[in-house]
Amino acid sequence: MFDKILIANRGEIACRVIASARKMGIRTVAVYSDADKEARHVRLADEALHLGAAPARASYLRADEIIAACARSGAQAVHPGYGFLSENADFARRCEDAGIVFIGPKAHAIAAMGDKIASKKMARAAGVNTIPGHDAAITSPEHAVHIAQGIGYPVMIKASAGGGGKGLRVACNDREAFEGFGSCQSEARSSFGDDRILIEKFVQQPRHVEIQVLGDSHGNVIHLNERECSLQRRHQKLIEEAPSPFLCDATRQAMGAQAVQLAKAVQYQSAGTVEFVVGKAQDFYFLEMNTRLQVEHPVTECTTGLDLVELMIRVAAGEKLPLTQAQVRRKGWAMECRINAEDPQRGFLPSTGRLVRFQPPQESLFQADTTREFGVRVDTGVYEGGEIPMHYDSMIAKLIVHGADRSDAIARMRMALNGFVIRGIGSNVPFQSALLAHPAFAAGDFDTGFIAEHYGQGFHPEDLAHDDPLFLVALAAYVHRRYRARASGISGQLAGHELKVGEAFVVVTLAASGENRHHAVTVSDFEGESGSSAVTLDGNRYQISSQAALGQIRVQGQCNGLDFCAQVERGVGRNPLALRIAHNGAQIDALVLSPLGARLHRLMPFKAAPDLSRFLLSPMPGLLVDVAVQPGQKVQAGEKLAVIEAMKMENTLLAAQDGVVGKIMVGKGESLAVDQVILEFQ
Repeated sequence: MFDKILIANRGEIACRVIASARKMGIRTVAVYSDADKEARHVRLADEALHLGAAPARASYLRADEIIAACARSGAQAVHPGYGFLSENADFARRCEDAGIVFIGPKAHAIAAMGDKIASKKMARAAGVNTIPGHDAAITSPEHAVHIAQGIGYPVMIKASAGGGGKGLRVACNDREAFEGFGSCQSEARSSFGDDRILIEKFVQQPRHVEIQVLGDSHGNVIHLNERECSLQRRHQKLIEEAPSPFLCDATRQAMGAQAVQLAKAVQYQSAGTVEFVVGKAQDFYFLEMNTRLQVEHPVTECTTGLDLVELMIRVAAGEKLPLTQAQVRRKGWAMECRINAEDPQRGFLPSTGRLVRFQPPQESLFQADTTREFGVRVDTGVYEGGEIPMHYDSMIAKLIVHGADRSDAIARMRMALNGFVIRGIGSNVPFQSALLAHPAFAAGDFDTGFIAEHYGQGFHPEDLAHDDPLFLVALAAYVHRRYRARASGISGQLAGHELKVGEAFVVVTLAASGENRHHAVTVSDFEGESGSSAVTLDGNRYQISSQAALGQIRVQGQCNGLDFCAQVERGVGRNPLALRIAHNGAQIDALVLSPLGARLHRLMPFKAAPDLSRFLLSPMPGLLVDVAVQPGQKVQAGEKLAVIEAMKMENTLLAAQDGVVGKIMVGKGESLAVDQVILEFQ
């Protein structure tokens, strides 16, 4: 067994590898860029070495520097994590040539499966179902259109060396095929250094289901069941679960058997994933093989009781797999939500900056500890006060739950999301809560087009229908009365003019349109029960109790005998005196007033938001890589105006309406802040 390993990665996956290595008594070496010198993985490792500047190509993608760091530190092996160099066959080969063990598959397996054209041919030869398509690289946009027409729309255009949604587009017509080729090629070149593009048939109403495989150097290969990964936005997975709520046992067994066939055909050693697209009739086709550890590996760890990182290390050290296929278990139901630094209210654009608040829910399951079951686990590489840099992917954390069955897992996840506090940057926590609350998700009735179908116009928490909207109103009244009660106990109040708490209030829920709603509410305390009140409104009674301290964002307690967890803040919404209440993805901004105050509030004039339609604003912080128009140019709605790069993704800004370009405020290559003016229309 190794004495010391180097982790050629950053963020949560670097922290995850450190946890297993520490359990095994192995010392760890972290590497870091200029942007990550204060990162969590640097703090956790036994030692850390600097790689280079912030951009990945100047640090985490520098194979020569990483190999040199192994030599300087005395690390006998390198774990690549996922992303960066994890599926780079040349890096794996160079490590082996330098006498460093690559904790992953051999270079020949990475090369064979990393090339989507070659892997599809090998899968077909191994007896694995494959999707109809064009197996050779596409040479030009015109060639892409010609091939797409031959296959028949819709088609999927993707980078041969791609992964993680980078360099991938779905085209439904000639124009989308022409433009998609250029976008995919550009992203592929910048992300992978390989701009080869291929095209294949896009399976309609598809599900994305993957099989975890594990092989050793002694010829043993097993699969560890499947993961359902169909809930995606722009081909990036958001929620993964194991097992799949869709597969029947026959399909599950057939997919597992084909995954093992492919792994054996390529002499696979280590953990890997064979991804399939599954049609509505449970027909399935090989999509690709990821020759690395997957982001969503914790759901497999929960249901099988296996530490995949430990098994990767043991296999790399030459050990045999410790179990056979018949010994692989499947217990309970696990789910993972990817918590990303993106703003759902701005079209899920990247959000970078400082984590002013980072308070994950309380954990009962832990990385590298497979002895615990049925609880909550948080995998993260950040901490409160740390920075989310613009140079890397948008993941903040992974929230994992393990339940007895699917409904139990959903309930645990909803409670955990309600208690996940992130401030300073935007996050997709409210959106994840909304997905879990959707009836179709609860029923297991979804495919990869679910988010585009149900949230195609974006997501706004205030527009989400809560299953009991009056609970949010009641909670606002409850919290407000507790603030009043605390204020009434302040000493030194003028005699005869002391603050009276009262029981009658009006909760005004604020709307952007100015069409506010008024709710008459009565709040009364229970004698002898600290923190417990009865709230009555619209004929409904809510008995709420909580020991949460006033001012803390996460509020846990009971309502009518049932546990709840919500988030409550003052002074963050449209009105500095309002309370913002968030629960199960829904959100309200509410003023809690006396009856007289509510009558006076109705007389206040409504101030509309300023009209900013004359300006193109940067919707996120990022790098301006292109300005596609000139002053005086006429543009039509939908026409390309500019391109911003953030978190390894290019985002194209389009004209919202017809107009004439006036002054351009910034130039290509400049770094932009959120809401910074890029150009003005005449």
